[in-house]
Amino acid sequence: MAEKLEIQSVSKHYSIGQNRLDVLSNININVESGHFLSIVGPSGCGKSTLLRLIVGLDDQYDGSILLNGTRIGGTSLARGIVFQDHRLLPWLTLEGNIGLSLENSGWSRQDRALAVESHIELVGLTGFEKNYPHQLSGGMAQRAAIARALVGKPEILLLDEPLGALDALTRLRLQDELLRIWRAQATTMILVTHDVDEAIFLSNEILVMSAKPGRIASRIAVDLDYPRDRASHEFADLKRRVLSDMDFSSNRSEAA
Repeated sequence: MAEKLEIQSVSKHYSIGQNRLDVLSNININVESGHFLSIVGPSGCGKSTLLRLIVGLDDQYDGSILLNGTRIGGTSLARGIVFQDHRLLPWLTLEGNIGLSLENSGWSRQDRALAVESHIELVGLTGFEKNYPHQLSGGMAQRAAIARALVGKPEILLLDEPLGALDALTRLRLQDELLRIWRAQATTMILVTHDVDEAIFLSNEILVMSAKPGRIASRIAVDLDYPRDRASHEFADLKRRVLSDMDFSSNRSEAA
């Protein structure tokens, strides 16, 4: 399978007065088309910063980020993003929020309407088209955010702790939904999460990062068949390995 996303020697720093804060250091990742990659690591290791660079919200960095061989510059329908906060506009209905993503798509009105309808169905919200955000539960609002990010048919969907604010039961249900959507759409997904179980349940591969500055500590293939059994010995063994790598990377960062 061809590699679509290439992150080459990417480093990022911020200048704070006379001081320099290094956030990312020499990040190199190739992500195959249709892959599900999760990124875990301690707070402050640059996970969310890396997503911002990939989506094109920040172009002040060293190195290169290429999609299909072309350097990413600015935001694009080719890359969708979902945050922990759904960020739905309160004055728009569900279908209005999702359709807003297509305003500058150049698509016809009919094509936009069909895309909105099909993606509302994809995330299981048919019947709630005219509801406003305050009339949706937290889980429903996050489904709407996922639909909004997918409606433009992006090649990559970036997920920045999208389930982190949900209660435990809703989070488990949304993990199942996210897995179903990924398998139905075959969209490349990159998930930032602090939940190791979530990363193992969803991903083909897990990237463990260390902090100060953010570096790749390890890459771990998740060679478990779907659907995955959280109670299995294989799942538990993999969780121990990821946690061990996270602990090692955290201790190394503190010692730096």
